[in-house]
Amino acid sequence: MNCKNCNNEINSKFCPNCGQPSNLKRIDGHYIIHEIEHVLHFERGILYTIKELITNPGQNVKNYLTENRNRLVKPIIFIIVTSLIYSICNSFFHFEDTYTNKLDNNNSASSAISKWIQGHYGYANIIMAIFIALWSKLFFRKYKFNIFEILILLCFVMGMGMLFLSVFGIIQSLTNINLILIASTFCFAYTTWSIGQFYEKGKIVNYVKAFFVYLLGMLTFYITATLIGKTIDFITKY
Repeated sequence: MNCKNCNNEINSKFCPNCGQPSNLKRIDGHYIIHEIEHVLHFERGILYTIKELITNPGQNVKNYLTENRNRLVKPIIFIIVTSLIYSICNSFFHFEDTYTNKLDNNNSASSAISKWIQGHYGYANIIMAIFIALWSKLFFRKYKFNIFEILILLCFVMGMGMLFLSVFGIIQSLTNINLILIASTFCFAYTTWSIGQFYEKGKIVNYVKAFFVYLLGMLTFYITATLIGKTIDFITKY
């Protein structure tokens, strides 16, 4: 028989050309459970990825890029799953309400954008990663990582930020203790540490650069959002 994927001749259970099974198993309950176990597997799944990103984030992401891409969950899947976890936690505990209720209630575009950012940290952080990656490319240009490789790093780091914010948000909702400043400081410190470690963890100057990379990335993101809002307000006014 011929492979249904590449049309190569098959004489075994798998195609020697593309690896496609000669007979695909039906999707049933066992298949779904297997796929869930595969994602959550502690040795190669999301739990293992979280553990590795907590203990040694920069080095593990570098190893993912240069040595082994099978040990960690794929970065896009990771940030999607962690953002989903964040959204589910917020839907139950409503910790984002603490941020959005502090914003004014006018109907300007600037206010609407500000409310959207404050109320959707998960999506906003993904967009912010682009700004951080551009500054990182500028500050660490001698390391020759391209913009896409830097974005892979930030997918992992921002994904962990979503998990940290979820934990702080749940604690805040259960205890009624305002943890916004603590959560923001912790995530800032973790991201700075991860970026500095990614480039070369033995150099203190890299952590200083990482601090400014993250700071400038956030500032340019918020400045850009503000300018977009002001521009829309100006156009609609006149």
